[in-house]
Amino acid sequence: MLMLWGLTCRGLTSHLCTAVRLNWSAPKMARPSSNLTEFREDFAKAKHIAIITGAGVSAESGVPTFRGQGGYWRKWQAQDLATPEAFSRDPSLVWEFYHYRREVMRSKMPNPAHLAIAECESRLSKQGRSVVIITQNIDELHHRAGSKHVYEIHGSLFKTRCMSCGEVKANHKSPICPALEGKGEPDPSAKDARIPVQHLPRCDRSGCNGLLRPHVVWFGETLDSDILTAVEQELEKCDLCLVVGTSSVVYPAAMFAPQVAGRGVPVAEFNMECTPATMRFK
Repeated sequence: MLMLWGLTCRGLTSHLCTAVRLNWSAPKMARPSSNLTEFREDFAKAKHIAIITGAGVSAESGVPTFRGQGGYWRKWQAQDLATPEAFSRDPSLVWEFYHYRREVMRSKMPNPAHLAIAECESRLSKQGRSVVIITQNIDELHHRAGSKHVYEIHGSLFKTRCMSCGEVKANHKSPICPALEGKGEPDPSAKDARIPVQHLPRCDRSGCNGLLRPHVVWFGETLDSDILTAVEQELEKCDLCLVVGTSSVVYPAAMFAPQVAGRGVPVAEFNMECTPATMRFK
């Protein structure tokens, strides 16, 4: 359970480690430490802070990940359905899975971590300082918490992309199309809906009517080049980097913080345990 309780602008430096492990690396350190005093000092001086977040930030909101033991939807894990091949083979099944995830997220709320990060961004902006959130999450909870400067590098559950015209559009409809109403039951005994493709979500752009897909980065796909370029620019100018609630195993995001640390910028990792990237923050 990742807990960033009390993570306000001032609380960020005083309460962040209530129940997480801090691995702190500044240029003068030989190895990571948990020295909060030095972290507070660098935080106070930072003008542009990059916060990289992962699934751990949303865990306290009850967001399912569909990974690891027990992480199944029916008999499948996310990597079984979140692929271009799966969508090509059975778009109805994949849309059932994502419809279920969208509906579940409608009942979830930002937790104190999301709210505190948003408040930190708001307060620092009034001081002429900036905070950018680079998240691997697709749940939009940072936006719902009030964060303004957010890069969702893996896309969003609440955006769609047309397979024909390529239009990307926000979509918060519930259900996303009539045929999916009441579908997506996660129980292993549930029967697949087998919805005809013409009744699945369709593009409403004039003259198109193409099949829509979730605007998320699936396994085997590359990140949006425009977003990746923008993220790289943000990381190039940041003078402090926080890594919060991510295992640092999914690339290319896993290299973001080590790259920042590599140019001598302080990096703080807030997680329940060390990650594969921890010792690279030097």
